Amino acid sequence: MSDFELIERLCLSAGLGAVLGLEREWRQKYAGLRTNILIAIGATLFTVMSIDLSASSGGDPTRVAAQIVTGIGFLGAGAIMRTGVGIRGLTTAAMIWVNAAIGVAVGGGEYRLAVIATAVTLIVLVLLGPVEKWIERWSPKKKKQTMPSPDQTPGAPQAVETPAGQPVPSREDAPRRG
Repeated sequence: MSDFELIERLCLSAGLGAVLGLEREWRQKYAGLRTNILIAIGATLFTVMSIDLSASSGGDPTRVAAQIVTGIGFLGAGAIMRTGVGIRGLTTAAMIWVNAAIGVAVGGGEYRLAVIATAVTLIVLVLLGPVEKWIERWSPKKKKQTMPSPDQTPGAPQAVETPAGQPVPSREDAPRRG
């Protein structure tokens, strides 16, 4: 592979990562511009190295791509946080995963696939957010239900029995931090 082609792949990867990173930056998410550029470049670099090393040693270039998926899974897991009322960061984690896949596509020379995937990802990130909010606004709200035990006042927090018979404390029983 020529130096020009290496530069072309790394710059295209950085540009596509930047497009996705700018959207995350605009929405003030943790994995922003620099993070997404570095993820895309890293995935591209690992893919190019895998192709080059396997060509000279006769190995399997897909093994490194499989390890990229695993490594990116750890990065994505770090972006997911459980809060008292739900889970945050799933979209950011999924975006990290897709961004790495785009980097692998660029590293493998699949430029058209990488550009189309970036465009589709950007459309999903930009257009489906308002659609989700509209659905949340018009969907029926779930009501919280509490089942008081005979020795507690109605609506008071309580432990719930699991099928194994072990009590599961409510959030109010959890130790406070800070």
